[in-house]
Amino acid sequence: MTLSTELWAANQDLAQACLKHPFVQGIADGTLEAAKFANYIGQDAFFLQAFARAYSIAAAKAPDWQGFTTFHALADGVLAELKLHENYATQWGVDLRIVEPGTATRRYTDFLLATAWTNDVGVTAAAMSPCMRLYAFLGQQLAHHGIPEHQYADWIRTYSSADFQPLTQQLESLVEHYATASPSVYSTYRYAMSCELDFFQAVWTK
Repeated sequence: MTLSTELWAANQDLAQACLKHPFVQGIADGTLEAAKFANYIGQDAFFLQAFARAYSIAAAKAPDWQGFTTFHALADGVLAELKLHENYATQWGVDLRIVEPGTATRRYTDFLLATAWTNDVGVTAAAMSPCMRLYAFLGQQLAHHGIPEHQYADWIRTYSSADFQPLTQQLESLVEHYATASPSVYSTYRYAMSCELDFFQAVWTK
């Protein structure tokens, strides 16, 4: 079993909690209030900007050229995802220029950036991997019986697509290459997973 597989398996309780969260289930069946989704789009765009910065920091600290180029390729993937959020923002009437991050969003982004600045790239990859793996998991689960035709279908389509899976695998390959099965890596991964659940809870209760 690879380290990424072990980390994912060890945090299935949080993954399942995210899947069953009413925010995610509201996306699944199309019943989520539009205002909640609009708030999510703004918060997630702020998060993704920090996510791209963390990738860039890790790229600069990568000890070899392969790591440098892979981290940069992943950052490019986040920039493409941000383009999608800009389209969402237009559709849902969200001005991304004036979005103020909520407490849960800021806690998550501060954690990612602090990890990227102060730790080696293996720990940084472990901090970032839960987001990618979780969204791939959620997308696949929500599309399991076919993508429904409702206002959140594009969200499900994006994260269940064949284009998203290689990005997840690229990041997990960095975990395999640079991280070790240490208490720090396990706790970092789990904290990131808990931040994901807190993020869904925050945009649900807003």
